[in-house]
Amino acid sequence: MFLLSIVFIYNLFMYAIVDIETTGGFNASNSIIEIAVVFHDGEKITGQYEKLLDPGIPIPGFITGLTGIDSQMLEGAPTFGQIAEELYSLLEDKVFVAHNVGFDYSFVKQAFEKEGMEYKPKRLCTVRLSRKVFPGLRSYSLGRLCESRGIVVNNRHRAMGDAFATTILFKQLLEADQEGIIDQAIKGKNKALTLPPNISKEQFNEIPQATGVYYFHDTNGKVIYVGKAINIQSRFNGHFTGKAKLNLKSEICDVSYEVTGSELLALLLEAMEIKRLWPKYNRSLKVKAMSWGIFSYSDREDFTRFQINKITPGFQPLATFTSHATAWKFLVDKNKEFNLCPKLNGIQKKNGACYDFQVGECKGACCGKETSEDYNERALEVFAAVKMEGERFLIKDKGRNPEEEVALFFEDGFLSAYGFIDLSNSYTSSEEVVSALKPVKRVIETRYLLKAFWDKIPENNIIYLSNS
Repeated sequence: MFLLSIVFIYNLFMYAIVDIETTGGFNASNSIIEIAVVFHDGEKITGQYEKLLDPGIPIPGFITGLTGIDSQMLEGAPTFGQIAEELYSLLEDKVFVAHNVGFDYSFVKQAFEKEGMEYKPKRLCTVRLSRKVFPGLRSYSLGRLCESRGIVVNNRHRAMGDAFATTILFKQLLEADQEGIIDQAIKGKNKALTLPPNISKEQFNEIPQATGVYYFHDTNGKVIYVGKAINIQSRFNGHFTGKAKLNLKSEICDVSYEVTGSELLALLLEAMEIKRLWPKYNRSLKVKAMSWGIFSYSDREDFTRFQINKITPGFQPLATFTSHATAWKFLVDKNKEFNLCPKLNGIQKKNGACYDFQVGECKGACCGKETSEDYNERALEVFAAVKMEGERFLIKDKGRNPEEEVALFFEDGFLSAYGFIDLSNSYTSSEEVVSALKPVKRVIETRYLLKAFWDKIPENNIIYLSNS
C-alpha cells in the first residue's frame, strides 16, 4: 500500500532580525547603505543575508567614520531596487525584529514603497522588550546592553555585526520571557481584518485555513492573480492591508482555491497555473524568468567555494533556480547542513573568522583552523543527493486529509503527473500508482522548485522507478 508517515512540527513565529547602516538619521532624505538580516525560528539561526547597497548619494564623512563604509566600498554594489524582490521574499511572513525597531523599519518600509511594494510585518523592538524582561539597567543601548548580558559585539556599527549581537540578545529574551511578553507584543500588532470591497465576510470565512493554491478573479471571472500559501485564509488577508495593493483590492470580485495538503504540490501547482493563465498581477513569473545557478570553483588555497550567478551559455551550474532568492536560501540551508563556511560561500563578508566560527558552527576554514581536504570532503557532498537527469521517481507527501496522500511523479526532474491517493486502495506496484495520476505539461519551473525543495524531502518518501 502507498503509505506515508511524516511528523510535521510548526513554529508559531519565524523572525527576521534586521540591522541597517544609512547615510543619515532621517529616512525622508537618507538611504540604506548596508543591510543585514539573521533569520531565527525561535530556537536557532536558520539563515543570514547581507548586502552593501548603493544609495545614489555621497557618503557623509561622519558615516564613514562611524561605520568604515566609504563610497569606494560601494562601487558596483546593487541599489535597493535591484534586491527588493529578493529581500521581500526572504522577509515575507516573518516578524521584523530590530534594536530600536522604529528606525530600521522606517527605512526598509520606505525603500520598499519606492519600488511600489507594501511591507507591513509584525514588529518587535529589542529595546522595549529588554526594558520589560531585563528591568533596572542604566542603559538599553545595544552596546551597553550587550556588555551587561555578556554578549561580544564584533564589527560594531556594521550591519551584520550589530544584527548578530541583536540575535544573541533576542535569544536571551526568548529564554528569559516567562510571562509571555514577546507573544503579547506580537499579537498586539495584529491589524483588523480589511477585506476588498467586493468580498464579503461570509466569503472570507469560507476560505480554508489550509495549504494550497488560490485564485483571484475579476468581475468577468478572469483570473488576475495566482498564489500559494501554507494558510490560504491568512495569506488572503495579508494581501489587502495598504495602498500598494489598491488596484488589486478594487478589482478582485471572487476568490477560488485548491487545497493540496502538500506544500511542495502547492509550489508546483502555483508555477504551472501562472504559466497556463498568465494572470496580470503575477509579475514575478509572468515574464520569462532569468535562470540563476550555483557554481563551484577552487580558491588559491584549494578550498571548494560556491557562488550564485546568472546562467550564461557555456557554463553548467550545479543547480538551477528561478530567482536569486531561492538560490540564496538553498545555499544558506546547505551551508548549515554541511557545516560549511559562510564567508567562503559569499554568505558573510567579514575580515578574519566568520561569525559562525565564533559560535562553533563553522570548523574554521576561514581562519586556518581546518584543512582544505577535510572541508572539501563535506563541500562535495552538497549536491551529491540531487540526481535528476535520466531518473524516474515518485515522491509521497501529506494529502488533504488523513485518509489520503499526494503522489508526485517526476521524469528528469520535471513534474509529469500528480494526484491524490486514497489510502484505502491497494496498489501492487509503483507503476500502477503512476497510471492513476493526472498527467501535466512539463514546465521548467517545476524542475527548479524540486531542486530547491529537495533537502526537505525524507529519503524514504522518494521511490525510484526503473527506466525500462
